[in-house]
Amino acid sequence: MRNMITYRPFWEYLKSKDISTYMLIYTYGINSYTIDRLRHDKPLKTSTIDSLCNRLHCDITDIMEHIEDSVDEFTPK
Repeated sequence: MRNMITYRPFWEYLKSKDISTYMLIYTYGINSYTIDRLRHDKPLKTSTIDSLCNRLHCDITDIMEHIEDSVDEFTPK
């Protein structure tokens, strides 16, 4: 089963704004643990996502996107 949330938009946003990982840590004060979780599409708290949006002056859609799973586990059979 693949992840349903991806942070691919985050990396595209950084590239479009010419923001490096170094800048994330030392200019924007983003923890390297958070960066690692983003890099590997691991879950983040909504408070962390809110903090990223505030620090980078972006929208949540600039950080993450939902990818629909091919099998809907919640649909009754």
